[in-house]
Amino acid sequence: MQFGAIPVAEAQGAILAHSLMVAGRRLAKGTWLDESHVAHLRKAGVETVTVARLEAGDIEENTAAMRLATALAPDAEALGLRVSAAGAGRVNLYAMGPGVVQLDIARIHRLNAVDAMITTATLPDLMRVDPGTMVATIKIISYAVPDAALAQASRDMGGAIAIRPPQFKTATMIETSVPDMPKSGKGRAAMAERMQRLGVSLTDPVLVPHAEADLANAIAAAEGEVIFILTASATSDMHDIAPSALRVAGGSVTRYGLPVDPGNLLFFGTCAGKPVIGLPGCARSPALNGADWVLERLICGLELTQADIAQMGVGGLLKEIPTRPRPRNRKYKVGD
Repeated sequence: MQFGAIPVAEAQGAILAHSLMVAGRRLAKGTWLDESHVAHLRKAGVETVTVARLEAGDIEENTAAMRLATALAPDAEALGLRVSAAGAGRVNLYAMGPGVVQLDIARIHRLNAVDAMITTATLPDLMRVDPGTMVATIKIISYAVPDAALAQASRDMGGAIAIRPPQFKTATMIETSVPDMPKSGKGRAAMAERMQRLGVSLTDPVLVPHAEADLANAIAAAEGEVIFILTASATSDMHDIAPSALRVAGGSVTRYGLPVDPGNLLFFGTCAGKPVIGLPGCARSPALNGADWVLERLICGLELTQADIAQMGVGGLLKEIPTRPRPRNRKYKVGD
C-alpha cells in the first residue's frame, strides 16, 4: 500500500486518509475518491490530499477484517458467536447467549504477532458474558494489508474464540444454621442473581442445622443438578463440617482453598456426578469474588484442575467488598 500526499488530479480511485471539510461538504476519511469527489476538491481549490492507494496483493481493510473474522468463527453460531458487519476496518464478535468466553491464547498471540496492522482484541479468557456482550474486536489498522500477511494471520484460527454455555439448568442451595444466629436471606438472594445471569434456577430453599449428619443428608437428597453449600460458620479446614459432610454423603472433595481474595475459604467437589461448591462467606455479597470464577466455569462444563486453581492467584486480588474487614490494611506496629 502506498500512503502520502498526492495532487488532487491524481486522486481518483484512492482512499482519503483524513477527513476534510471542503466548501461546506464533509468528506470522511476512508472515502474512496471518485470523479465527483475530485471535481469538488478541484473546484474548491484543494491542490493535494493525503491518500492510501492499494497495490497488487493488497486487501482493503473491511474485506480483510471480515476474512479474519470468518477464519476465527467459521461456524459462528456453533461457537456461540454473532459476527457484526465490517466498517472502518473493524468487525466485532458478540456472545449469543450467557456463558464464559474460552480462548486459545497461544493462537490469538500468534495472530497478533504476524503484522502490526492486523489485530484482534478479546475479553480475558474465561470471563463470564451475557447475551450481546462484545467478546472480541478485529481491527485492521491500516487501509489495506498484504494478502500474504492476512493469510498467515488467518491460518488455523477456527474456534480460537468460543462461548462455553451453561450445561445445567437447576441448582440447590443448602444453608446451615446455628442457634441464636439470625438468617438474613442475603446469601440466597446474591446466589439467585448469579444463577439468573447463567440461566440457572434455584430449587426450593434447604436449611439444616450446622452438623455433619444433617448436611450430609441434605447433600444426598438435593434435587438440583448443581449443589451449593453456604454454612453459618466458615469452613476452616479440609476436615471441617461441610467438606466432611460431602464425603459422608458419598461425594469427594477436589480442592479446598483458593489463591483468590475475597474467596479463599471455598471448596468444591462432586457427589453422584453433580458439582458441589462450598461457598465462602463473601458469596453473600453480589460483588465479584473467587466463588464466581469457580461456579461459572463448573456450570459451563469446564473441568477445574489443581493447576487451574493455582493459576487463579495472578489477578486473584479482587476488589475489596466495602463492608468486609480489611486485615491487610491494618497498621502494623514495629516488630510485627
